[in-house]
Parts: sequence; C-alpha cells; structure tokens
Amino acid sequence: MSDAPLRSFEFRRERQASWLELERLVERAQRSDVRHLPAADLARLPLLYRAALSSLSVARSISLDRNVVEYLEGLCARAHACVYGVRRRLPDALGGFFLRRFPRAVRAQSGAVLLALATVLLGIAAGWALCAADPERYYAFVGEGLAGGRDPGASTAYLRDGLYGGGHAADDLTAFATFLFAHNARVAILAFCLGLLAGLPTFLLLLVTGLMMGAFGWLYGSRGLGVDLWGWLLPHGITEIGAVILCGAGGFLVAHAMVFPGELSRLDNLAKKGREAGVLVIGAVCMLLVAGLIEGIFRQTVLDVGMRYAVALATLLGWGAYFGLVGRRGDA
Repeated sequence: MSDAPLRSFEFRRERQASWLELERLVERAQRSDVRHLPAADLARLPLLYRAALSSLSVARSISLDRNVVEYLEGLCARAHACVYGVRRRLPDALGGFFLRRFPRAVRAQSGAVLLALATVLLGIAAGWALCAADPERYYAFVGEGLAGGRDPGASTAYLRDGLYGGGHAADDLTAFATFLFAHNARVAILAFCLGLLAGLPTFLLLLVTGLMMGAFGWLYGSRGLGVDLWGWLLPHGITEIGAVILCGAGGFLVAHAMVFPGELSRLDNLAKKGREAGVLVIGAVCMLLVAGLIEGIFRQTVLDVGMRYAVALATLLGWGAYFGLVGRRGDA
C-alpha cells in the first residue's frame, strides 16, 4: 500500500504531457469547432485520444489514485465527443430532420400511418351514421362544453353565422376552434404515449376523435351546411388531423414493439421502435404549430367557400408532395 502514491505519481509523470496536449485540443475544439483545427492537430487528436483511453484502462486495472482515474474518465469522454461526435449547427440539424428524417420516417412507417388514418375515418363514418339514425347520440359524441350551442337544437342561421363571421356565433366558433386545437394536441400526445398499453387506448382515442368529427359533419350536413363546414375546417384541419394521425401511428409502433418483440428482447425492440416513433411525434408537434398558424390567420379572414377549398386542396397536395417526395434520395 505504501507504494501506491509513488506508483500513481510515476504513472502520471510519464503520461501527463500527452494528457495536457489532448486537453488543450479538446478545449479549442469545444470553443469553436473541431473542423477549424489545423490539419496537424486533427491528425493528432485521435492518437492522443486513444493514448488516453489506454492510460485509463491501465489506471483502472492497477487501481491507481481515484483522482487520476476520474480525471482520465472526464478527459476521454470529452475527447470522444470531439473525435466521434457530429457537431452540427442548428440550421443543419433542422434541415436534416425536416428534409430527410421526418418524411422518410412517415414513408417507412406507412402501414402504421394508414392504420391510424383508417381508424379516424371509421370514427367519422360511424359518428355520422349513428347520429343520422338517432340525433340524441350526438350528445354522446360531443359533450355540452365542446358543443357550445352547436347541437341539434341550434338554428340553421346560428350554425351558418359561426362559419362566416356572424357576431356572437362567430365568437363562439372561435372559442370552439381554440378548444378543438388544444383537444387535438392532447389527443395526439396521448395517442403516442398510450401505445405502451398494447395500442388499445390509442385506437380508442383516434376513434373518438373521428366520432366527434362525424357528429359535427352530420349536424351541419343535415342543415345543408356540410360543404360550408368542411370548407371552414379543412384548410387547417388537414394539417391538424394529420398530426394526430402521425402520433397515433407512433402509438401503434410502440404497441407493436410491446406485443410482438420478435428476435430482440421486448425492451430492446421497444427502444428501437420508440426512436422511430419519436421522429413521427416530433414532426407531428411541428405540424400542430403549422396548423395553429393557418387557423389563426385564415379562419375568419377568408370567407369565400371556393377559396377555402382551394387552400385546403393546396394544403393536402403540399403535405402529399412533402411526405411522398422529399428526402427520396438515399431511401433504402
């Protein structure tokens, strides 16, 4: 034991010069960018890093002074980030995500996306049909707080006024649109998170969202305002519901990883699928922000039905082109 301090001193004295050189290079790389280092330093950096790793391995194996081991662990971790880490500027990282990772992830997980879309469409069709058979079912799909007077007892004039900026009805519809956006945002996040429960809650959330939309579609359609309602809803709704569908697809991916782990362990498969689903969810959150901007600018400022549908069509074609074409180069 009496030789331990001497052994540690000798070990450090023989190698400290290279450690200090590595530390200086790492500090310079962290202050600016590793790419800005001179060519000689770039060539020297990995050599010094591997030498430090070797020193760390020896220090651990012969149980040197704990301070030496901790210093080397910290130095090697910082150097590893410089040698192997990809230091990317924020614009580059955002461009890589939106121009490659996000659209590729949607294409790669098209099965889960189509399943989520089918669930929402099933809910819309069921909500419409069930309300048409029995108008009282409307209240089961649309709560009183959400309806805000837009129910089978409302007059046709009141419903129409809300779509075209008619006084109090328009104010109510503005509040409804805000509520609907917040509701869809919550549903989107929950649809992803609840995928851990084998996907059933995700399915139900998407179905309920569709039922609510179908109930509203029936109500306005029964008053001859179906074209007007969808013209008001679709310009921002395509983006908003699209985001919900992508989050639902993420939830289905997580559920599949839980129920069918395959050759990997359940935890490893969940980690793998979770990363893939996370790309969908991050992109979907950004889509919700875009939907909020479209809704806030467009909702009560453009009153022409034809223009509303033109914007909706442009939105649909825009997202279709984005997910179908962007980032195609390099697809497996």
